[in-house]
Amino acid sequence: MARVEILAPAASRLRLVAPRESVHRPRSRTEVAARRNLTMLIGATAFLTAGGLIMVLSASSVSAYAQYGSSFLFFQRQAAYAVMGAAALVVTSRMRYEAWQRLAVPLLGFTAVLLALVLHPTAGIEAYGSSRWISLGPVTIQPSELAKLALAVFAATVLARKWSRVDEPAHFALPLLPVTALVCGMVIVQPDLGTAVILAGSVFLLVFAAGVRLRYLAAAGIVGGAIGFALIMGEGYRRARFLSFLHPWADAKNTGYQLIQSLIALGSGGWFGVGLGTSRQKWMYVPNAHTDFIFSILGEELGLIGEIVVLLAFGVLIYAGIRIAARAPDVFGRLLASGIVSWFGLQIVVNLGAVTGLLPITGVPLPMLSYGGSSLVVSLAAVGILVNIGKAGRPASPIARAGRTP
Repeated sequence: MARVEILAPAASRLRLVAPRESVHRPRSRTEVAARRNLTMLIGATAFLTAGGLIMVLSASSVSAYAQYGSSFLFFQRQAAYAVMGAAALVVTSRMRYEAWQRLAVPLLGFTAVLLALVLHPTAGIEAYGSSRWISLGPVTIQPSELAKLALAVFAATVLARKWSRVDEPAHFALPLLPVTALVCGMVIVQPDLGTAVILAGSVFLLVFAAGVRLRYLAAAGIVGGAIGFALIMGEGYRRARFLSFLHPWADAKNTGYQLIQSLIALGSGGWFGVGLGTSRQKWMYVPNAHTDFIFSILGEELGLIGEIVVLLAFGVLIYAGIRIAARAPDVFGRLLASGIVSWFGLQIVVNLGAVTGLLPITGVPLPMLSYGGSSLVVSLAAVGILVNIGKAGRPASPIARAGRTP
């Protein structure tokens, strides 16, 4: 009888020391929402990247064989860039996003040096009338793609540090306005007005997200629009592109040719497309079929249903990014996520607008779908930053909180 009395307290002590409820606790709504956001973000990114590889193979097979004797050349390069981008995503997702505040100025300075090297005749590579690339042995990089991330990080850092005085335009505009103008100017002289529009527009949307008064934003928008219109009308080829966007059939064999061929590709797809790999327009009819106009080939081969699926994936990506920004634990995280989402969203709208004839042709790639190593690697690295912000916004478990040191 005495032995029973000794064992009973021991059993009760075991129940107190190892409660299973603390290990398998139910998740809170906030944690479930954070996990859902990360799942949507990573899922949409993986889907778009994999779909981009398939479409690059299909859209580039004819031109790659005609120029280089191999239908798989661009696909193999894009696959290698996808691996590099995935590695960059893993690295940035494991970096504490607060570290980007310390890296903002060095990253922007490094990017400015690369943008300057592009303009040097011995360093820059000229193609299609522009000097936008630098050759580093077997790898070719486009510094203006890195500028999108660098400027988003820099703008978020400036606005976060001047958060308490964001209502004073003269205060937060320095050094944000001159730095943005300098970076955009270096991109314009390449010349690459489309990317400059993405850079300036992303900063504008980020400033809007920071809560700057609308009258200041309206004034900046009017001045920026006037400068952009002057740049368009001041160059003959830009003016021709703008006018062809308004009336593409007026010069169907010259300035309106690319847009008309894109519309033919989109219209030929119907509901379900002509079949993957069986596009007719990729046979040298649509210029830049595997880069800026890859959505045209996608629409022809996969039809309206395929286009809707891709648009939904982009919508999930942007929605998840907005949710992550809204749940960020601090001002810098919220602004950095907003800057990245603004960059993605604006670039998607500009590319699709050009492909469908709703906007002038600007030569801007479609994120994660278009061929381009620099664009893919930088975009995936930016997604990794969003992942880290999303993780930081998720509440820690009671066990993890108990293990933290004050």
